[in-house]
Amino acid sequence: MNIGVPTEVLDQEYRVAITPGGVESLVHDGHRVIVQSGAGVGSGFSDADYQSGGAEIAPSAPEVYGAADLVLKVKEPTPDEYDYLRPGLLLFTYLHLAATEQLTRVLLEKQVTALAYETVQQPGAGLPLLTPMSEVAGRMAVQIGAHYLEVTEGGRGVLLGGVPGVRPASVVIVGGGTVGASAAQVALGLGARVTVFDINLERLRYLDHVLTGRLNTVASNRRSITEAVKRAELLIGAVLLPGAKAPVLVTEEMIASMAPGSVVIDVAVDQGGCIATSHPTSHSSPTYTVHGVVHYAVPNMPGAVPRTSTYALSNATLPYIQALASHGMSEAVRRDPCLGRGVNTHAGHVTHRAVAETFGLPYVPITDLI
Repeated sequence: MNIGVPTEVLDQEYRVAITPGGVESLVHDGHRVIVQSGAGVGSGFSDADYQSGGAEIAPSAPEVYGAADLVLKVKEPTPDEYDYLRPGLLLFTYLHLAATEQLTRVLLEKQVTALAYETVQQPGAGLPLLTPMSEVAGRMAVQIGAHYLEVTEGGRGVLLGGVPGVRPASVVIVGGGTVGASAAQVALGLGARVTVFDINLERLRYLDHVLTGRLNTVASNRRSITEAVKRAELLIGAVLLPGAKAPVLVTEEMIASMAPGSVVIDVAVDQGGCIATSHPTSHSSPTYTVHGVVHYAVPNMPGAVPRTSTYALSNATLPYIQALASHGMSEAVRRDPCLGRGVNTHAGHVTHRAVAETFGLPYVPITDLI
């Protein structure tokens, strides 16, 4: 199969969809890999590195898309890339379609077979291709929050861990999944007082068992969140419903109750956000203030640490890429239903139930189309 790797075009997105080592594995399997010149520079990989793995280097995105049967990306196509899409193209990337109706309709119109990393799902609800970036984003959320709590950044002037004789900061995390657990681990390591909310009591029991420090686990409901947010100096939104729009659990009234200079990090913003006052920002302009509270809502947070993120992502995606390249989409999905859950659109149909329900579109299981 011909596999294309274009350069990412989202604001300050320095990740790349595959490492030179991953390319070497694909070429060894007999596939042709075309990488856009400069695609890996932000992650520390030169064109020569990819060529040493057997890749061909193409000077522009149209040439990559035009030559490829399967396109590998990190982030969803932007409007500038829509013209490159065509019927029958396989696209494998983070899509987050429930937050992007325009892209959903473009993929349907262009009859692209679009597979989303974030909806590839194992038995027991494991998300193997979302987990690495969730781990990165969770860890980053705390260090970013600590930075914006500095008064020079508009924050309240609070040190997360405090010092002897001065209480540590209060960190509230809404959602106890991979993002929430990773954030809690780092915040506790810095000495903060951490409260994690989740509706899954078994998950809270697990977090209570494995995390040590100033940790409180609380069953999520409106009243308990309201009380905790009012006291929070750093609030992290970490809610996920795979493939669906994130529910808004923190209202504007709750945000208004926070002390001026407190900080909000909405990691769920790529799925619409779980905080009423959040909207997507960018690495170039990452923050804004509402009710005196600093908001950070960059959808591609891991793009700021691209070398770590690219290795973590490529480690997870490579086996699935090899399956698609070696067997084609239909056979790969028949062999692995987990990969089938990643197919969001195919042949002009929405094949992920949550995406269809979000936009009121017909849902057709992928198994009915292959």
